[in-house]
Amino acid sequence: MRIMRVEITARNIRELLRKIDENLNEDVTEVYINLRPTKEVIVRILDNAPNVKVIGCPPSLYPKVSKKVLRALEQMGIKVIPVEKGRGRPRKYSYKTLMMIEELLKKGKTPREISRDLGIPIRTLYYLLKKREVSEIEG
Repeated sequence: MRIMRVEITARNIRELLRKIDENLNEDVTEVYINLRPTKEVIVRILDNAPNVKVIGCPPSLYPKVSKKVLRALEQMGIKVIPVEKGRGRPRKYSYKTLMMIEELLKKGKTPREISRDLGIPIRTLYYLLKKREVSEIEG
């Protein structure tokens, strides 16, 4: 069986229910919703996507899901799980790039050479180095 995941985000329950009706069908096996999965929401998900096996929600809302609802879904073979979503702006320079900077520094390269070699602006490189020093002091 193929996994089909659908993510539904809404500002309120009415909008969420409308989007569930529009976006879910019998092919869907996993659903993520950004609002609390109330009985009404879960019934609507199951009506529209009878083959769903996983319902995800934000970790902050997971404890608010009724224990009765969780048990009933579990008996049906459906799991409700907390799903951590990345928030904010993604990092421009990866951990791998930061490790490369470390290696080049250890090999004796100057910040200007590293900046030129990796295509990172010199001011950004100094900022990253300063940030690294601060985290070493704190850690």
